[in-house]
Amino acid sequence: MTETHEHTTTVVVIGAGVAGLTLANFLLRNNIGCTVLEKHPRAYVEARQRAGTIDTFGVRMFREWGLAEVLEGDPIPYSEGGFYIDGYAMPIEVDDEDNESLYCPQQILVRNLTDVFLREGGDLRYEAADVALDDLTGEAPRVRYQHGDGSTTVISCAYIAGADGFHGISRASIPADALTEYSHEYGYSWLSVLAAVPTNPSGMAIHSLGLAGMIPRGPAVSRIYLQCSIDDTADDWSDERIWSELEARFGTPVSTGEIIDKRIVPLRSVVFEPMSYGKLYLLGDAAHIVPPMSAKGIHLALHDTEVLARAVIAGVKNGDPSLLDAYSETCLPHIWNYQAFATWITDVMHNAGYTGHEGEFRKQVARAELQRQFASVTANKLFSELTAGTN
Repeated sequence: MTETHEHTTTVVVIGAGVAGLTLANFLLRNNIGCTVLEKHPRAYVEARQRAGTIDTFGVRMFREWGLAEVLEGDPIPYSEGGFYIDGYAMPIEVDDEDNESLYCPQQILVRNLTDVFLREGGDLRYEAADVALDDLTGEAPRVRYQHGDGSTTVISCAYIAGADGFHGISRASIPADALTEYSHEYGYSWLSVLAAVPTNPSGMAIHSLGLAGMIPRGPAVSRIYLQCSIDDTADDWSDERIWSELEARFGTPVSTGEIIDKRIVPLRSVVFEPMSYGKLYLLGDAAHIVPPMSAKGIHLALHDTEVLARAVIAGVKNGDPSLLDAYSETCLPHIWNYQAFATWITDVMHNAGYTGHEGEFRKQVARAELQRQFASVTANKLFSELTAGTN
């Protein structure tokens, strides 16, 4: 007979990634009970390699919430990457006086957030299988999950935060007719490669063969990006081809070494509206996707998190539900603003080199736009951030 355990808390957070753990730490520091459920083992979660840059907003946010320590340890100090066009390095001169961005590979940030949460007595449950969300529009929604021994736990709560990514159960628990999906497919993909090599050169390259990028993920680990066809598979890209294409697109010798992982990433933008349903609130990739060219995925996740944290605190401590009611309306203008930027920068950077997608006219327009932007101090700062830390 399957045993069922009952549990009650204020907030259940689904997903122990950056957004979920940041929210959980914010709530814990404000004495609001929360339980974090994660379907994977801890070792798996802390090994996931994704976003590598925390921008100035994120750095300052962690400090303001008393969590500056999660940025310590292995993060790499922010530094300018190069920007190459047709094999020639382009100068980017930026006043970095206000720029506090830093590299902090996702697995490091997640590890630090986890350590702080558990040290402060947080309730974090790994390997929570078959998670199901019930009675989302009721006064006390419930979250069910199974343990490895087959027993079930049911958690009653006031709110649920869905931070379990694009393919998670949270958004899938919302009736289809209660959500509107807006999406855009860019028509090309990136080959995303993780390599055990120092990052040399560092930055982004525009070339007729397609866009390329080489971004640090640690002292001797790099993330490599190569624009490719939407029909390509990882098997189409041998290690030899990867290094050859990277060198050709940068126009300079590159560090070579072991390829740890390679996969195809179709470029797309997605937004779901609204970002809440009953007592369920979506944040991060569960609610929206930006193409990695924009380097703003982690920014949007942290922005959602701070808005939701302040709303929950107001609802629980002050009995004021207005911020929770306005959560989606508060986040969406910010998200659409960054989607506009992401679409623009993605189109410009890809069209400026490769003509096989939209042709020579769009290439010349994109090049003119880049030339105009290089004359702008604000845009120079933007391009410096892109070359230093694409997600």
